[in-house]
Amino acid sequence: MELLNLTGVSEFLLLGLSGDPELQPLLFGLFLYMYLVTVLGNLLIILAVGSHPHLHTPMYFFLSCLSLADTGFSSTTVFKMLVNIQTHRKYISYAGCLTQVSFFFLFGCLDSLLLAVIAYDWFVAICHPLHYPAIMRPHLCGLLVLLSFLISLLESQTHCLMVSKLGFCTDVEIPHYFCDIPKLLRLACSDTSTSNIVIFLVGTISGFLPISGIIFSYYRIVSSILRVPSAGGKSKAFSTCGSHLAMVCLFYGTDLGVYLTSASSSSPGRNMVASVAYAVVTPMLNPFIYSLRNRDLEGALWRIVRTAA
Repeated sequence: MELLNLTGVSEFLLLGLSGDPELQPLLFGLFLYMYLVTVLGNLLIILAVGSHPHLHTPMYFFLSCLSLADTGFSSTTVFKMLVNIQTHRKYISYAGCLTQVSFFFLFGCLDSLLLAVIAYDWFVAICHPLHYPAIMRPHLCGLLVLLSFLISLLESQTHCLMVSKLGFCTDVEIPHYFCDIPKLLRLACSDTSTSNIVIFLVGTISGFLPISGIIFSYYRIVSSILRVPSAGGKSKAFSTCGSHLAMVCLFYGTDLGVYLTSASSSSPGRNMVASVAYAVVTPMLNPFIYSLRNRDLEGALWRIVRTAA
């Protein structure tokens, strides 16, 4: 086979979730519904936080940033898949593939880091309630979000650079519905050892840091809650951070599922199902999870809906 540099590859063929023509309308309707629910749910949270002054707190500021990242994360993969199904053309340009890789890791890493920032916010609120206003000042909140974005941008550009250095052969077919790096590495005709090492190290560091921060924050939170004398106080404290803990479990649980499935199974179908849970289902469910038992946010959302009606 003829070896080409990435600049010589004009486009890739995305095989998608299924090649069965009869399933395409069903897949289009299902993913269009999930995408619209994701975008609408997350944008409603952003609108509610921005339009109601009593929600102008660090917790809701971080939540609105997380909703924005979820919207971008879902749009990166689902929108292109919907276009491909509708137009019956499953190709993506080489530049489009690199762009998709870049934004996929940008928003994915940003999601992870913002979950760690929210965990830190809960840690300060529960463990140091008297010092919370002095610690979580607006400039610190903005700095945490900016730092999360810059780290995510650095990771995404590193992944993009590693992919741009790969050499591919002609007739490149990606057995996925988006440009997934593990699939690209397997299809490369050039030596991928350096790219594998760099991608592994960057992914491990960017994943280890937020997970460590979340574990440490919740260790201190649980230790502080257990010292509360009344059972009612403990229950209230646990329910306060329960929604965030559910989001953490959903995000990292599906992320771990993608990793384990990719490592233990060569079946493209299983890998894609795990990726759908990670990149599509999780951003869709986050707004509902965070709205549960949150009367302030729920009330703001209902006021927006009634005003629009």
